[in-house]
Amino acid sequence: MGSPRRLALWWSWLACVRATRPVGPCDIFAAGGTPCVAAHSVARALYANVSGPLYEIRRASDNATTDVPVLADCGIVDASVVDAFCDRDCTITKIYDQSPMRNDLSIAPARRGFRDLGVNATRRATTVGGRTVYAAVFEQEPLATTPKEVGVGYRNDNTTGIATGDDPETLYMVVAGDHYNGACCFDYGNAEDHIGDDGAATMEGISWTRRTGRGA
Repeated sequence: MGSPRRLALWWSWLACVRATRPVGPCDIFAAGGTPCVAAHSVARALYANVSGPLYEIRRASDNATTDVPVLADCGIVDASVVDAFCDRDCTITKIYDQSPMRNDLSIAPARRGFRDLGVNATRRATTVGGRTVYAAVFEQEPLATTPKEVGVGYRNDNTTGIATGDDPETLYMVVAGDHYNGACCFDYGNAEDHIGDDGAATMEGISWTRRTGRGA
């Protein structure tokens, strides 16, 4: 079998412990010969040399959008951009892939009459090295306002380099330990590239839930 492919998801936070940019998890994976093919984060750079934006936000009052960059000194997201741009309600509309594959995530498209929503950009805050960062909090309520809104979700059905079928892969994810659900599912990983469910064990992903029964 081929070398495992790496995916990195970083929804939590690491402190800046030095003035220079630290080596990121995707730098470590690449040094081991198994580079990341998707690297998404709303908190920090997953490579030491990332300089572009981490995500895009949309303001509810006028639907204007802006990108949220990383700070040059240590790679932590510059949340002051969020504070300055948002009035009362902002949504994360895109999470940029930091890997060379550019597998960006956008809000999942409507399907079967139902639609997903974007994450509230200021739903949960913490501090890193004395700076504020905002997490991406995935939930069904209170964001859903109509029966046709099923909660928050992001997809990319036209990816590059992602493992398919039974190809080997590694998934790396950091989450807040106190935020999970009691049913299926919050999944991150590979998925069907079409609308529909092909049955159990046809996708590989991390499901963050207290449910211990059958899989998705």
